[in-house]
Amino acid sequence: MSAGGERTFTIGEVAEAVGMSVHALRFYEREQLLVGPIGRTSGGRRRYSAIDVDWLRICTRLRESGMPLAELKRFAALVREGPGNEAERLALLDAQRERVDQQINALEQAREVIAWKTDVYEQHLRNGEAIGLWDPTIAGTATPSTMRNPSRLSPA
Repeated sequence: MSAGGERTFTIGEVAEAVGMSVHALRFYEREQLLVGPIGRTSGGRRRYSAIDVDWLRICTRLRESGMPLAELKRFAALVREGPGNEAERLALLDAQRERVDQQINALEQAREVIAWKTDVYEQHLRNGEAIGLWDPTIAGTATPSTMRNPSRLSPA
């Protein structure tokens, strides 16, 4: 418990709660990614508040989404500064959302190719046919995008 009676958490408890290592938590503190100072016991051990835990959950999700460390640092600095910079915070989050949307689109395209190629192999197995090297000129071996637009076929 803190002096104010609020529940506090050890570094190990926080690491488990947010899914990161104790070493990573110390790194986040050194890199000034936290929005407030971390309390300490009289013996010097870190004590985190519920707000710290919630903020770290946000940070881990932003990092998992690919947000660059420099942008996460900037975001944390803006939050520490307090009200008045919401437009800049929003711009950082909007840019990250756009990057995530692009990643999702790329993954959906990859999944489409995988599903299509899985279907090709399943069909060949059902028919007892062997498949040799990939050849875009052989029916059933062109990619979904080239099937929709044959002009995208390249000689390579």
